[in-house]
Amino acid sequence: MATSDRPANRLLRYAESKKNLTGCACGLVGLGLSLTGAAGGLWPLMVAALYGAGALIAPPERPAAPDFPGADEQLEALRDDFAALRAYLSEVELPPALRDRIEELQDLVEALLEPGWVSDPEQVHVLARAVRLDVPEAVNAFVRTRWWSRVTPGAEPPERHLERQLSALHAEAAAIADELHEAEARRQQTHTQYLEDRSR
Repeated sequence: MATSDRPANRLLRYAESKKNLTGCACGLVGLGLSLTGAAGGLWPLMVAALYGAGALIAPPERPAAPDFPGADEQLEALRDDFAALRAYLSEVELPPALRDRIEELQDLVEALLEPGWVSDPEQVHVLARAVRLDVPEAVNAFVRTRWWSRVTPGAEPPERHLERQLSALHAEAAAIADELHEAEARRQQTHTQYLEDRSR
């Protein structure tokens, strides 16, 4: 049995709980009333009843929310994963046009992963999905399909699919860059307006 499930530990947790503390406070009120003679000989019942009522009306204990890593910690791990992805992509044999598209996407993602830019959880999610899933899957599928296309000529070239996938991924990353640019432009305009209003 786990240490936290021992009866002594359960008793200690209950002693520190809101239910017990509220019940004790109400019980003390009952004890104070009994000292005034309001309850007569039934004072133990009144104290117990007020303790029980206090324990019932107390808010339930809520477990603490899990402490998940914040955006900064997630981005730090994502930067490490991105470095691993770059190493993988440098070893993959790609046609020159696709190599250029991959490097263009890598440069954009690398810029977005620089400290101080991306902090929105949705943007972090999009970048993490691209680095950890979409890009490796697209390139790996291209490499595997390209091998089979050599065996079975006449099929649709796998380069076409990879080109479309990289274009879609670049559009997603470019949308994040546009959002960041717009936010910085608004911030600059707001500061300009503030300074001009202050000088009037």
